[in-house]
Amino acid sequence: MNGAAGAGRASDAEEPELVLSPSETAAHNSAMRIAGARRGPTSTQKALASIVLGFELFIVALFGLTIFGMAVLEPREMGLFVGGGLALVILVGLVGMRRGRFGILVGWIVHVLMLLTAILLPMSLIVSVLFTALWVYCMVRGARIDRDRAAWLASQSDAG
Repeated sequence: MNGAAGAGRASDAEEPELVLSPSETAAHNSAMRIAGARRGPTSTQKALASIVLGFELFIVALFGLTIFGMAVLEPREMGLFVGGGLALVILVGLVGMRRGRFGILVGWIVHVLMLLTAILLPMSLIVSVLFTALWVYCMVRGARIDRDRAAWLASQSDAG
């Protein structure tokens, strides 16, 4: 046995293999399908982007309700349309995560629009800046993780 390959197999042998029951397997597979997972390589950047946009969906709904409740716009219902419109853009971005880089582009647009809500609701700037900073961090870190994973997989295929 090769020393490096044998060492990898020895550590694998020490860890018990996880065995799922049929119902656990079905639940896992369903959850993965709903989350948009597919077989093959996945993107950490897209996964992080989906998480951030998912949380922002609730935030923009609250922005819309606040604009409506405070009667910032006339007629008051425009606040609901602003929040609902931004929520719709976020949903388009979430669906777009399955289609190349379209979802990430829409995510950047969402953050610009969230920052612009500060014109109507100045206190929303705090939340918008925090979420935009989180978005930037997830984009940078997710891209780095994806690059490192691709390099590691390339080195594994060259070694094998």
